[in-house]
Amino acid sequence: MTAERTEDVRATPAADTATLEHAPVLAPALEFRPGRWIGNWDAENKDQWDSSGRSIAKRNLNWSIFAEFLGFVVWQLWSIVVVQLPAAGFTFSTSEIFWLISMPSLVGATLRIPYTFMVPRFGGRNWTIVSALLLLIPSIGLAMCVSNPGTPFGVMLLVAALAGFGGGNFASSMSNITFFYPAREKGWALGLNAAGGNLGAAVAQLAVPIAITLLAAGTINLPVAGLMWVPLILLAAFGAWKYMDNLTSAKGDVAGSLAALKEPHLWIMALLYIGTFGSFIGFAGVFPKLIKDYFPAFSSIGVGTVALSLAFLGPLVGSLARPYGGRMADRMGGARMTVAAFAAMAVITLTMIWTLPLKNFWLFLVLFLFLFTASGFGNGATYRMIPVIFATSSRAARSGASTVATQRLASSALGLISAIGAYGGFVIPQVLNASNTASGSYTPAFYGFVGAYVLMLVVCWACYIRNANRNAMGHV
Repeated sequence: MTAERTEDVRATPAADTATLEHAPVLAPALEFRPGRWIGNWDAENKDQWDSSGRSIAKRNLNWSIFAEFLGFVVWQLWSIVVVQLPAAGFTFSTSEIFWLISMPSLVGATLRIPYTFMVPRFGGRNWTIVSALLLLIPSIGLAMCVSNPGTPFGVMLLVAALAGFGGGNFASSMSNITFFYPAREKGWALGLNAAGGNLGAAVAQLAVPIAITLLAAGTINLPVAGLMWVPLILLAAFGAWKYMDNLTSAKGDVAGSLAALKEPHLWIMALLYIGTFGSFIGFAGVFPKLIKDYFPAFSSIGVGTVALSLAFLGPLVGSLARPYGGRMADRMGGARMTVAAFAAMAVITLTMIWTLPLKNFWLFLVLFLFLFTASGFGNGATYRMIPVIFATSSRAARSGASTVATQRLASSALGLISAIGAYGGFVIPQVLNASNTASGSYTPAFYGFVGAYVLMLVVCWACYIRNANRNAMGHV
């Protein structure tokens, strides 16, 4: 294979041995193959990265963000639509509404497991095309369901479950971007990719209420909530086909994931990720309903409800905070940032509980925005910890496995942890539903969330701060 530099030191028989010994290790030149496959990719090689790797990685990251953004949009559509179902003539119970909110998260979290294997199997570019086109099914299905108030609840629940296609996109997208970036820049790149996706929840909660009420004040056109995203989904599929790449070095298999499942760190990090990302996606889903239930007096303002007008702010601030959580984790250590995030989430949640009797909507909103922000910082920090831990402290790393082997293990772990963590999007609505059914109040559920945050804080501190030197983890 031709190297990037053409000088041949073998042409000089008298070459100084010391010079040869200290010559830089050159990466093979990138090999561009049909179908937009790239061979010989090595993001850790500075020469390759500076010459062409960075621009290629950035191009793939941009389109990955756009496709994942639309995945989150579709994933969260039902959390917005359900609040408007009564106005459209639907008569579902509170429990049924919570099931429509939580079912996309349940299916999306489950789909993240097989989606983890799709990039190594089909290529990052190829799978992004397929996964984007799959979003057409729940988008068009939603439009068909909500156009008829007589649609049975079972059919509505099935179509809501199909929105889980959007949640699955996260695992394959993050796994793909992991292969494109060097370790020193993974935190920022993964944070941007995740934040771009997370923003889909905020944009959907902002744009859908405007779109469904745009034609006339006081009326709603719910089918628009699904149909408005179809052109953008087609654009994302085209962009992935035209501009993204597949990497031959993006390898992974079932055996690698099975090995990751045997790593204790995977289960510890999955627990922590349920607390950070699970909180983000869970509260994003229920935030419109919580506002409507706690403050029914704010039933209508302008063309929509307060729930649908302001709920987007929560996912927005949480999404914007995520890349900075990754960047601060790069500098200060992900474990410290994660502990700080859990501490903040516990304190904010307690403050919110204790101030509810004031019935101050704006105080409630601000506190929840702080909660979303803390979860966003925690998302970025926790996710950044995973590749570092698997590279330095996993069983494979301690046994002397190669860098390539630990990177593949980390990639499998990222997908699996993202899947387990996403179940928080199902758990939070169902815990709130159970609390409301049993006691007529959401307060017991929130106290339970506080206890969970404290537990996760202790676990993170004990495993990755207190024992850092003992386990030679360093700057986790």
